[in-house]
Amino acid sequence: MKIKILAFGIVKDIFQAPEKELEIPEGADVKVLKTVLEDRFPDLKKLKAYFIAIDDEYAEDGDTLDAKQEIAIIPPVSGG
Repeated sequence: MKIKILAFGIVKDIFQAPEKELEIPEGADVKVLKTVLEDRFPDLKKLKAYFIAIDDEYAEDGDTLDAKQEIAIIPPVSGG
């Protein structure tokens, strides 16, 4: 299935775009998405951590993905 992924912060630089379309297996979960992303964009592995959000809520590795969902990659955030 084809999904659209929104990128924020440094992830936009890694993607070289604010969003990307990816092909992932039907019924894939967040863990599979992370594997696909890290294979395609190895610099993601250099981040201390990053989060996946589905429809404005943080997702867990076992959450199943659907092409109709809004999926975003959120890098670590620091503040002061």
